[in-house]
Amino acid sequence: MAMDDHEEQLDMYLIWLKDRGYSQDTQHGYMHDVRAFLRSHPSKPISSLRKIDVMSHLTKVRMNGAGDRARNRSLSAIRLFFKVMIEFEQLESNPAMDVPKSKVEKNKVPAYMEPEDVGKLLQVVDSRYRLRDIAILSLMAYCGLRVGEVHRLNLNDFQVQAGQLAILGKGRKWRYIPLPASMIALMNDCLEERIQPRRSQENAFFVSRLGRRMSKRAIQDVCEKSLDSFREQHPDYQDMPLSSHKLRHSFATNLLATGRVDLRTLQELLGHEDISTTQIYTHVSDHAKKEAMTTIQPLLPAY
Repeated sequence: MAMDDHEEQLDMYLIWLKDRGYSQDTQHGYMHDVRAFLRSHPSKPISSLRKIDVMSHLTKVRMNGAGDRARNRSLSAIRLFFKVMIEFEQLESNPAMDVPKSKVEKNKVPAYMEPEDVGKLLQVVDSRYRLRDIAILSLMAYCGLRVGEVHRLNLNDFQVQAGQLAILGKGRKWRYIPLPASMIALMNDCLEERIQPRRSQENAFFVSRLGRRMSKRAIQDVCEKSLDSFREQHPDYQDMPLSSHKLRHSFATNLLATGRVDLRTLQELLGHEDISTTQIYTHVSDHAKKEAMTTIQPLLPAY
């Protein structure tokens, strides 16, 4: 069987993903994973695929250097594909349903920056559109936005009177983030220097030098250049895997460290569907542990 024989089912899958409102990134990722799976079994119709075929493919995925999370994402895409085929009456059972997910390290401490170092990062921003770039970094580090959420931010999402941002997050779900006064002032100043869009109807909050909505890649470039400059001045961070998403980690970690924010509130601010995702930020900093241990006064016997 040629790969083309699966195109009808792949078209059904894509239609289903679009109809359910999956983001373009998710659509692309799921289609890529399922295509790779079907390509690894070109001679089989989907009705002949079995659990062992799924496991065999996932083994190849791991052998090609993928970690547990990447393997699990691939499995999720394949499971959903078979589920959709059942819904469209192409199959009667899901051969991927009983394939177990890999166990991932749940208590791994995510890399993050201390509050004072976030401030130092913003100070090193030195670009043609400095105010815009500071606002982008600040939205990640002080409001917990994802790159895609910064990319999607529109003018009317900045609700000045209410003092908040309306954020369209994963799963096309909206959440609302109250802004500190300093962030409101920064966003207002950023609007005054907003690049004139090429099209008058462009309502993106962040506009590129070409007059278009800033792409995700451009936003990541802003972060990477600023982080590189920061590393040059702060050797202690040379080996830390910092990235745009780590600024979001910093927001969550530093907010919890204040001791005034509960996990449920943080879940809402981050836009996590499952609170177990939020729990990775409950680790305690080395500084906090040292502070706690200074309160201990051991009563030791003479020796």
